[in-house]
Amino acid sequence: MNSNVSPGVRRAKRPIRFGAIGKNAAALVLAAGFVFPVYWMFSSSLKPQSEILSKDPVFFFAPTFDNYTKATNVDLFWTYVQNSFIVTVGAVLLALVVALAASFAIARMKFKGRKGLVLAVMMAQMAPWEVMVIVMYLIARDGDMLNSIPLLTAIYFVMVLPFTIWTLRGFIAAVPVELEEAALIDGCNRGQAFFKVIFPLLAPGLMSTSLFGFITAWNEFAMVLILNKDKEAQTLTLWLTQFQTAFGSDWGATMAASSLFAVPVLVVFLFLQRRAVGGMTAGAVKG
Repeated sequence: MNSNVSPGVRRAKRPIRFGAIGKNAAALVLAAGFVFPVYWMFSSSLKPQSEILSKDPVFFFAPTFDNYTKATNVDLFWTYVQNSFIVTVGAVLLALVVALAASFAIARMKFKGRKGLVLAVMMAQMAPWEVMVIVMYLIARDGDMLNSIPLLTAIYFVMVLPFTIWTLRGFIAAVPVELEEAALIDGCNRGQAFFKVIFPLLAPGLMSTSLFGFITAWNEFAMVLILNKDKEAQTLTLWLTQFQTAFGSDWGATMAASSLFAVPVLVVFLFLQRRAVGGMTAGAVKG
């Protein structure tokens, strides 16, 4: 009798897997928990102050852009924007250049002290940079480098460098050595083999490390707070603190400033995420 039942009917009667439903439901709950604060920040930036401070949450409102106008009309706003992009982009680019050379040496070459270098990179990655604020301040003060954008860029470069080296090392090690050897046999030197064969295959690693470095440098607060007291040498992280006065906090302007501050990170993430395609070396070498 069961033989007369079509395969489609048998598939339709397959029991529901409640385990998969539970996992999907848990994922949706977690996603909502992460997304809701971002939604509330952006929505609050479009509300008048009275609705932000309302006892009952307001979900339906007439949007206003007065908070954004107030946030961007702060003195030296565009100087803060310029400084933030200079120190962030500069630190990320410097870290990528240095990390490419260092990670290639660690992954491909054998030299004395290699294990010690790897250990030093791991220790630098685990060290909390907040404990270095006082030391950095004393160095900057004694070297007459307070309120210096180049010094801040160098500090951010050192902060993101260990992670960049460690991550790129893994991506370089994942590239088959046979590809590099084939390029050497075809007449390329070591540098040409790297830039023509290995470098194009490192796109996922370059994108992921660039994203991490950008977020780290863009969000950094402690160093610029201590080292750059001059307003013309400050970044957007200190701009976010300018809407708190002795008479209270302007939450509308604060939410608008926070939304504007988050936009570059979201844009960089969307831009890099589409290009960080994994598995580019899969199948590159056939047995």
